[in-house]
This record gives sequence, C-alpha cells and structure tokens, in this order.
Amino acid sequence: MDGTVLVADDDKTIRTVLTQALTRAGCRVHATSSLTTLMRWVSEGKGDAVVTDVMMPDGNGIEMLPKISEDRPDLPVIVISAQNTILTAIKANEANAFDYLSKPFDLPELMKRCAKALDQKKSRSSREMLEVLPDEDQQTLPLVGAAPIMQELYRTVAKLMHADLPIMVCGESGTGKTLIAKVLHNFSDRRTLPLVTVTEADFIEMEGPVKILTRARGGTVLIEQISDFSDECQARIVHMIDNPLDPAPRFIATMQEDSHQVVENGLIRRDLYYRLAGAIISVPALRERVEDIIVLGEYFLNKGERDGAFQRVFSPEACGLFRTYSWPGNVRQLENVVKRLGLTARSPVITLTALEHVLHDQPAIKSAQQRGSTDKLASDVARHMRRYFDLHGNMLPPPGLYGRILREVERPLLEIALEETGGNQAKCSDLLGINRNTLRKKISELDIVVTRRRKLM
Repeated sequence: MDGTVLVADDDKTIRTVLTQALTRAGCRVHATSSLTTLMRWVSEGKGDAVVTDVMMPDGNGIEMLPKISEDRPDLPVIVISAQNTILTAIKANEANAFDYLSKPFDLPELMKRCAKALDQKKSRSSREMLEVLPDEDQQTLPLVGAAPIMQELYRTVAKLMHADLPIMVCGESGTGKTLIAKVLHNFSDRRTLPLVTVTEADFIEMEGPVKILTRARGGTVLIEQISDFSDECQARIVHMIDNPLDPAPRFIATMQEDSHQVVENGLIRRDLYYRLAGAIISVPALRERVEDIIVLGEYFLNKGERDGAFQRVFSPEACGLFRTYSWPGNVRQLENVVKRLGLTARSPVITLTALEHVLHDQPAIKSAQQRGSTDKLASDVARHMRRYFDLHGNMLPPPGLYGRILREVERPLLEIALEETGGNQAKCSDLLGINRNTLRKKISELDIVVTRRRKLM
C-alpha cells in the first residue's frame, strides 16, 4: 500500500495497532483521538484515506462525513463502530462513507479495505446526507449484532435502500424479515409515501390489485409470506406488477423458504418469482450468529428495564445455555424468553436454573427442521468451538488445537462409517472416498477396533 491514512479513534490500543499495521504495509499514518484534529488535517489537504470511529469525545464521526465529502469529495472514509446496529450501517451509507466495519474488526479485513480505498478514487459525486429521523419503533429495532453475517446483511440493506428494484426477503420465522422490509422503505427515497402491507385476502377480489396500487401511491407494497398465496392470487400479483398505476410502487415480498427452492417446489409461480427477485436478501437464523445471542439477550433485558421491569443480568452459566440452545423461533423466541425471565426471575442475576425452567417447555430444534430449517454441521461445530474457547476464559487453549479438533471429528466419522458398512474396509473406504491404505493407516493411528459383521439392511 502507498499513501497517507488518517486514523481517528479514542481507543489508544486501536490507534497503536492500526498505526503499526499500516506502517508495516508501507503507509504513512497520522493518528488522533480528536475529531477536531482530524477535520483540521482534512481541511489542510492531508491524507489519502480516513479510518474513523463513530463515537468520539468531541463529536460523532458519521456526522462529520458530509463536511469531509464537501471539502474533499475524493477522500475515502472508512467508518468503524462498536454500535453494531443496522441503523449505524445505514447512516454510514447515507453519509457517503466509502466503507463500514463493526468493532471488534478483523485487522486483515480492515487492511484490505484500506488498500482498496487508497487504490480507488471515489467516483460518485458527493451528496448531502439525508436527514433520517427514525421513529421510536425504528430506534428500538432488534436488528443488532456484530457477527460478520449480520454486518454483511446491514451493508446489503444500505446499498439497496434507494435501488428501484423489487426485493425478496427470505428467512426463518422470527428472524426479522418484516423489520428489514420496513427499514428498506422507511429510510428510502419513498419514506414519505405509504407503506402498504398486504395479505392473500387483499387479492381475493378482482379489483384488489387496483385498490392496493391506489393506496400505495408510488410508495412500497409489502407482500408478506408470499409462498402461502394461492396460484390464482399469485397470478393477480403478476398482473399488478406488470400494470402498475403511475407512479409505480416498489414491491417487497417476504417468505420463510429458501429462495432457490420455492419455484422447484411449486410454492411460487415462475413468472412471479422473476418479477420479484430483482434482489434477494437472506436474513440469517439466530443459530448462524451465535456470537450475537448474548448481545440480543442483554438488549432485551435493557429494553424491559426501560419499560418498567426489574434490573437483571445473566449469570455466566446462563450465558452458556443461551449460546448452545438452538432457538428455532429465532429472535422473536429469544425476546419472549428474556421478557419472561425479566418478570419471573427471583434474583437480579438470572441463573442457569431459571433459564432451564423457562426453556423447559420451549420447542426443540426438530420443530424448526420440520419447517425446512437448514441447520448444518458447520453451525454445530461453531457452537462447540465457541463453548471450548469460553471454557478457557481469558486464556487461549494449549497449542496444537487444529490437530486436536480434526482428530475429534475424524475418529467418530471413521467409527460410524465402519459400523454402517459392517466393518468392511473396502466398502468403508469407498463410502468415505479415501484410499483403502489410508483408511488402514487411520484405523491404526487412532487405535480403532474394527468388528466384522453382516450389516442388517
């Protein structure tokens, strides 16, 4: 990398780490804990890129972006923030930030984006930041999380905010699909126009589509759980999209199913799918972002306290169960469980016993799988690894972790495969897709006992 990077963060450790990393990469660095100093450097023409925190002692980094864009339209600004909500990503995008990352950030990823910022001149013209004044409901949206999959979702939503495209929002029940759809409308150029939420009942009458378009008046039409609509109603939606009134609204549809399977499974007409799938947003299940579970739980506890409930905190043991529970009802289920705990827990500290009592009558993960859930082995491994690291507290596990984890997976895989093939090593090696000599070597290394028997089918 070549160029000068201006770093503004009130955390000395972050300033030091970024200064060292950027310097080693060949950059010149000016670092400060003051937005005032940063803005002075910008006005003096210093720097080829900026990395700035949002919450600074003397101001808000995002609020400075319009001024930077006005004075130095070609100066790329990367925003980093510990406020890991969708609103932060939206505001950064609206303020014309070059990029946005959440804290704690991955240093190699930030370095990659700094390199991109230095290599590319901003091609889009500077524009005045939109004054977004979210109402109370939007300010308390539970679209919170630092997990990489959520940060990618935030960036996608921010980029699609003003796009004149129909959008499909997919995700399991309770993940926040409707919230995403409302954010897409409430922060878009259409936010002063109506958001009309429709169900299948609105399309039963022949004149239903015309009534919907008349109510929308060029705003947004939100079609919830479209895969549940009958074929006749879907045909009327196709006709409505093809013949919109002037001005035409934007169409957003939600559904619980995987967007790639709905046509093959006959849940959505092919012609309707291609009219709605201008862009597809997949909202992750809670088990796909385990690191956000406690963040969300604490968010709901604090929300309950503001609403008059008792002050509560989670015990470490309760946090462990929160992370390992499958949450088939996703964020909505988590919110209801936390609300109940806030009202019924007998002490300020929510114990493991209290949580187990509340979860005792909750549905298990199989209930979600029956509705088409896609819980994968990787999710189970991620949960196991998170628990493993948590058990070591602030200490790292002993060296050699990679080999130990592979052995833990390899042994049961071979044992079960051998059992299922009746101990026949030729069949087992074919099943596993490995050489028979390799299988024999693994059996010897792992001291696996092989019992030959006829497999009952």
